[in-house]
Amino acid sequence: MEEMEEEPLEGIEDDNHNCGAEGVCVSVCSPAQVCVDDDSGSESDSSGTSATHGSALLLNSAASKFLLNAMTAEDYRTVYWPKLERAIEHLLTQSPLEHISISYEQIYSHVYKCVCQQHSELLYNDLMWKITSHLEQVSSELQASPPELLIENFNVALSQYTAALHCIVPVFIYMNKFYIETKLNRDLRDDLMKLFSDHVAEKHVGVLLPLLKKAHSMPFQVKPSTMESVVKGLYTLRPDWVPLAPALFSRFIPQIAPPALESQLEYYAAQDQKLQMELCQNGFSRGDQSRKRASEES
Repeated sequence: MEEMEEEPLEGIEDDNHNCGAEGVCVSVCSPAQVCVDDDSGSESDSSGTSATHGSALLLNSAASKFLLNAMTAEDYRTVYWPKLERAIEHLLTQSPLEHISISYEQIYSHVYKCVCQQHSELLYNDLMWKITSHLEQVSSELQASPPELLIENFNVALSQYTAALHCIVPVFIYMNKFYIETKLNRDLRDDLMKLFSDHVAEKHVGVLLPLLKKAHSMPFQVKPSTMESVVKGLYTLRPDWVPLAPALFSRFIPQIAPPALESQLEYYAAQDQKLQMELCQNGFSRGDQSRKRASEES
């Protein structure tokens, strides 16, 4: 897949998006209060009038540059968001084992400029819309899955989405810090996980839990690692789903079941014997028990 087309971002910030030591970010500056880097170090000017005049020229020059490079809503729609949308699509659809060449630096730069140019709300709404559209498609594909493949397919969908978030959340960290956390009092990752819960997991949990309980009663019908991944994933998404299948969740999530009671010891022993019989019936031999403590007797 082709790498995103590199396009330098114009603006008053330096290559590392840092403002001068005495300035503040463009996003909270008026055109007359833009950041100005002082390249002259600590040198002082003997003439106060000349220094004032020079500072005014620098401010006017920086303000003019800021105004010339201001991003309009049309610029956002036609230039910046299409590039971000393509990158997000690549991240959401790539396989966990597949490597797609994407310039994360460029994505971060685009996000940074959109936030500094007061387009945070547009960017957040577009990101939510894009990921919601993707998750609705994922849900439709799971709906078409045969029951015997639903657990595995759900696990693949959740794993792929989680891997995508490991890339998406960091490059949108500037929007998260200066818009979502400060104005919405939320966190980007929490919002994106809630999207998966609302648009995928909640629509299939009614079918998924009975299949998981059935698979759990028939050892190794589903790979143990897949069972563990799905059950833990459901618990992470919605802990309030535990009462729907407490025995199932308690097998994989510690401290879910109530504490053991002495009066229930016989019941626990019977459950262990039942499990051992099921393992033996599925071809798992206990081996030669007569040599169990051979090392201790020698």
